[in-house]
Amino acid sequence: MSRRGFLAGVAGGALAGGRTLFALQSAAPAVDATDLRARIEALSLFGRPPAGTFASGVTRVAYSDADLAGRSYVLELMRAAGVTPRIDPAGNIFAKRPGTDASLRPILFGSHIDSVPAGGNFDGDLGVLASIGVLDAFERRGVRTRHPLEVVLWAAEEGVAFNRGLSGSRIVAGDIAPDHMEQMWNGMRRADAIRKIGGDPDRIMDARRDKGAWHAYLELHIEQGGTLERSNTAVGVVQGIVAIARYEAKIIGFANHSGTTPMADRQDAMIAAAHLTLAVREAVTRKPGRQVGTVGKIEVSPNAANVVPGAATLIIELRDLSTATLDSIAEEIRGRAAVIAAETRTTIQMTPASANPPAFADTAVQDVVERAAQSLNLAAARMPSGAGHDAQMMARLAPMGMIFVPSIGGISHSPKELTRWEDCAHGANVLLQSVLALDRT
Repeated sequence: MSRRGFLAGVAGGALAGGRTLFALQSAAPAVDATDLRARIEALSLFGRPPAGTFASGVTRVAYSDADLAGRSYVLELMRAAGVTPRIDPAGNIFAKRPGTDASLRPILFGSHIDSVPAGGNFDGDLGVLASIGVLDAFERRGVRTRHPLEVVLWAAEEGVAFNRGLSGSRIVAGDIAPDHMEQMWNGMRRADAIRKIGGDPDRIMDARRDKGAWHAYLELHIEQGGTLERSNTAVGVVQGIVAIARYEAKIIGFANHSGTTPMADRQDAMIAAAHLTLAVREAVTRKPGRQVGTVGKIEVSPNAANVVPGAATLIIELRDLSTATLDSIAEEIRGRAAVIAAETRTTIQMTPASANPPAFADTAVQDVVERAAQSLNLAAARMPSGAGHDAQMMARLAPMGMIFVPSIGGISHSPKELTRWEDCAHGANVLLQSVLALDRT
């Protein structure tokens, strides 16, 4: 379907057989908030610290025994929702509910359940369990959609295992080669890890899907930042997932005795590193916008208390939806680095380390999510995602959209990660209404 046709379908309200959106809304399908909470609490048992509580968070790293147990729990929920799950060669779990028109492409929605060490109980979990709740709601009310509906649990999103983030969705999007299966982590081959969770590494290339395999992709997620809570906004309509540009800055000074080298004679690499770190902050905050910059890693040599540092290496990370903005900030930092090098009598070499392009949410899908929130009388705001999500891989294959709900205190990847239960329910029902609206197109 053309973009014009997609938008017209969303706006028009026509359904197959002459029905309208209001006919579907009259059935009032809604995700059961009590069930959703109970399922999030039940999933938290898998990876909970010994003698811990829900507030203790979870360590459910991909391919661990806790991950395997959590996946088994989700498989049971899928079967109870009336769908038959299957595990693809990458270890992703898919479950499809047939539509009334088998010629139409499925609407895909879901998230992940693996966590970082000592993580929280909402990151990823909410999106998976709310998606199953949508299927439950449709089954209870006898709602039939034109498009098949497909729920997914993505494998290994967090990137702890094998230093490979978005692993399952990345493979589906085609970013895979057979030799990747030989990677090692904690004494485990990646092939064996995938086999442990039910995948088939011998057929890993079969996990790839073509562009256009799905009608659209939706992902409900906690914001993981504090923007929605601060603005008292119930729903974030994600505009896209930011680009990430990393640079390595190598600083060379001269190592010397800390007690016998006068301050004026020093070529202190650590002093240059400190000034460069502040320069990153100044360059990022100099103009309005949501761009962010971080120096989160510094290595100092010889790293001894009684030696003036002779060398330092920094990793500078910049994030924004606009790559032009990131390029401009990087150039400003380079200019400032040259000045710092002259002032400290060091040399500073700044080189690109890695770059991930932005992944933009489809504007028509953004409109769908925004109208779904409005239909539920929920305040919504468009915003970027500063964190990576499986949705950025799916943006390569289908029109993509994301729904954010508030994170209390902006805390995530922590046992203190928390989203109010009513916000979880709101997000789940925005997802449900968005699926219904997409089904009309």
